[in-house]
Amino acid sequence: METSPVSANPASPSGLPPASSADARIEEGRAALAAAIERFASEDGIHATAIDNLRFSRLSAPSAPMGGLQEPALCLIAQGSKRTLLGEEVYHYDATRYLLASVDLPITGQVIQATPEQPYLCFVLKLPPADIAALVTQAEEVSAPLPPPSRGIAVSQCDPELLDAALRLVRLLETPRDIPLLAPLIQREIHYRLLRSEQGGMLRHIGVAESQGHRVARAIGWLRQNFHQPLRIDHIARQVHMSPSALHHHFKAVTAMSPLQYQKQLRLQEARRLLLTEVVDAATAGHRVGYESPSQFSREYSRMFGAPPLRDVERLRTS
Repeated sequence: METSPVSANPASPSGLPPASSADARIEEGRAALAAAIERFASEDGIHATAIDNLRFSRLSAPSAPMGGLQEPALCLIAQGSKRTLLGEEVYHYDATRYLLASVDLPITGQVIQATPEQPYLCFVLKLPPADIAALVTQAEEVSAPLPPPSRGIAVSQCDPELLDAALRLVRLLETPRDIPLLAPLIQREIHYRLLRSEQGGMLRHIGVAESQGHRVARAIGWLRQNFHQPLRIDHIARQVHMSPSALHHHFKAVTAMSPLQYQKQLRLQEARRLLLTEVVDAATAGHRVGYESPSQFSREYSRMFGAPPLRDVERLRTS
């Protein structure tokens, strides 16, 4: 495909092509969003807000990799950058690219750009599947065929309209009396813009009942509630009205892992949480998440986190 030569664009005094109006709007929106978030997240940590589904994250230095469960959400970084790992896949996002997740995924996250002067600031809006489903039934795109289920996480370029809606939602925190009426409307606008984006097909799967993606999401929900039980693919497949082979195929397309691998990630992350937050030994933590063999638990824990349970937890606490 032919492209226009650089010389076809008028140069700025610096000799470089000027930023487009869209780029300028994105930068202006990003800076305004960072300032608005910092008013309500003046210290490092996770900050809940008065708006349902909205929270902020702030960090003044790069972090170590940390495992967790990524819920369906829009993650807009206003300042800094982050790396998220799903299995062996790496997703980088920053102030120009947002991360969108449509299902619960066990991931490892790491903030890679943050300083005390310019802390990492992130706008996180949970995406309740019921809200997406209600909008899908009214969206024009619902008449188009659904694409095959794809990975339940993606990174896309920010656009001015999405940033503007996010900024208006954050600024509602300055006028609490307006939140009950206006916050649902702005969240609905954000959902609509995501459905109209290049990731709209991924998001539509969680809102279209009995689509393959919706069935995978139900299987994920079952695993989340029952990860400590022995894995029986036939049973889960019957629960979500799929054949075992179809469940395995579509589950891997959405999560980048098999149901067994997904269950193992949930078990080990929950065991790590127990070791960090409760007074339990490694054998007890392993048993509580479904391992019958302490040696197997220690082996798989070491493989995932790079050290045996007690040494890993000690390292986390000291760092």
